[in-house]
Amino acid sequence: MTEHTRTGGTRTEEGPDMRGKGAAADRKADRKAEWAARKAEWRASEKARKARGEAPDYGSGPMGPPNAFTLLPWLLLGMGAISNIVHGETPDPWVGVAGLLVFNSLYVTLVFRAFHKPAREAAATRWCLGALAAVTCAMAGGYGGDWLLFFPLLGLATGAVVRGRGLAPVMFTVTAVAGVVAGLWEGWDALGIVYGTFLSGMVTAAILALAETVRELRETRQELARAAVDQERLRFSRDLHDLLGHTLSVIVVKSEAARRIAPRDVDAALDQVRDIESVGRQALTEIREAVTGYREASLAAELDRARAALTAAGIEPVVRQSGPPLPPQTAALLGWVVREAATNAVRHSGASRCEIELDGTGDRVRLVITDNGTGAVGSTPSGCGLTGLRERLAASGGTLTTGPAADGGFRVTAELPADPAAGGDGTH
Repeated sequence: MTEHTRTGGTRTEEGPDMRGKGAAADRKADRKAEWAARKAEWRASEKARKARGEAPDYGSGPMGPPNAFTLLPWLLLGMGAISNIVHGETPDPWVGVAGLLVFNSLYVTLVFRAFHKPAREAAATRWCLGALAAVTCAMAGGYGGDWLLFFPLLGLATGAVVRGRGLAPVMFTVTAVAGVVAGLWEGWDALGIVYGTFLSGMVTAAILALAETVRELRETRQELARAAVDQERLRFSRDLHDLLGHTLSVIVVKSEAARRIAPRDVDAALDQVRDIESVGRQALTEIREAVTGYREASLAAELDRARAALTAAGIEPVVRQSGPPLPPQTAALLGWVVREAATNAVRHSGASRCEIELDGTGDRVRLVITDNGTGAVGSTPSGCGLTGLRERLAASGGTLTTGPAADGGFRVTAELPADPAAGGDGTH
């Protein structure tokens, strides 16, 4: 039965063929739309991962990496042999059926074990590959014809299982055997079987090796991203410790001074309170800079802060400087040393005098901070301050030593190359 429609007075006839073509076109359009939707979804997810700072997920795309299921459709090469059995063209068909079952079972086992490294390198996998080769030679040598197409399948399984330097000799052996067996049946026409066997094995091995390399690179990139995050956390915690340790110590010392002098000199106490406010505001600025990673301690500013903190704690500061101007990076590193050492002197030393001596030459810079107190910093819990300083200096080729001074008190000694870029590689 046909359907008749009138459009603009013209009679058209739509038969089953036209409806079938229309349905096929609709299905094709649906597949294209589904593919476009999956591709757009994958791109959106990758943009989101990039915005979060994560490594790309190459395995979740529309195609994905090769896996065992991508190698199973190649079993269709054996359809010719199945057709021969069905049409009675194969002698002893039950032997052929048994051979097909054994071949397919071994092939499926091998391709699934090939994508799991411990299973791929196990001795059982090698035995399975040897059994597959024996079954292939037996069926192809006994029947010829379409059964010769199992040699390319053997090559594919070999390329999936054997990796590295051992692949070439194994593939040459498999190809040579395929050439001899196929040559006995097909003569020079066996070149196609030889070419297909060699190419299937080598291309499969190359694709799988490339996919594995991409996966390893992706894992390495993720590991590097995690390491970068850990390094940033370490930097922030170290900077925060150094910043707040010094600032809070100054605030405590000035608060105690304001409390002591307030009953007898209100104006002086108010000056101390104003200093506390100024120190607090400066601390807020420094913390914001530390969060963004742009803060570098200035040596001149840290020396001024150290004088003020030591004076407020009742410790006489003595500062001596000699030598040429220092590069910014060297000055910044020594600024951290001055900050930490002055903070420890205020909090732990009980000293009445603290000497800061900076001596710079053409190649090396030496900073020595000595107090005459009785409290040894090394015997008290110092948190990560001195450890952080050692890491900072070691990354630039410098050293930090701490310990009791020869004439009493405590001494911190820092040495650096005049140009830290030439003294270290910046890693630790």
